[in-house]
Amino acid sequence: MIAFLRGRLEGKDTGSIDIDVNGIGYRVLMSNNSLAAMPPRGEPIFIYTYMHVREDTLQLFGFFSVAERELFEKLITVSGIGPKVALAILSAFDVDSLKQAIISEDLALMTSIPGIGKKNAQRLILELKEKLSLPEAGLISALPAKDRSVYEEARGALLSLGYSSAEAKRALDGYMFNDDRVSVEALIKYALRSLAKN
Repeated sequence: MIAFLRGRLEGKDTGSIDIDVNGIGYRVLMSNNSLAAMPPRGEPIFIYTYMHVREDTLQLFGFFSVAERELFEKLITVSGIGPKVALAILSAFDVDSLKQAIISEDLALMTSIPGIGKKNAQRLILELKEKLSLPEAGLISALPAKDRSVYEEARGALLSLGYSSAEAKRALDGYMFNDDRVSVEALIKYALRSLAKN
């Protein structure tokens, strides 16, 4: 089992990177969120890994954080969720947002992930809800259902503009939901101002 790799980033492609470790090149599959955290080509790199072995396949999956790897390992224990689907799930949401969606049983949010239908979403929630924990209660779970839908719509708009899940979450989490008339437009404007400052 390969637990981690330390080397030099040789290349970055859609869904994968190539790492030179003492003259040996490893191709590693990654989520969009981990890919976004990678340094420029030629820079030193350290990633956590999970090796998936089957009769006809040997694949190496890489993660920027231990938390992402741990969640990946939990996802692939769910019936019908293989490594590639788990990676697609982790590309759609950062670790905390995905945990929030599962723990709060947000079926609509789960089925918005490409490749995840209603049955798979229900299975994910059923099998993982009790296995996940959030040390700090996040914004989404604390919001009333009405505000949660506004939050997710604004988040979706930011993702469509090219921001990562982590960037969208940071930009939106500072908003104070104390106005009954809060709108998606107001939340997006707030987030864009926050992103511009950073």
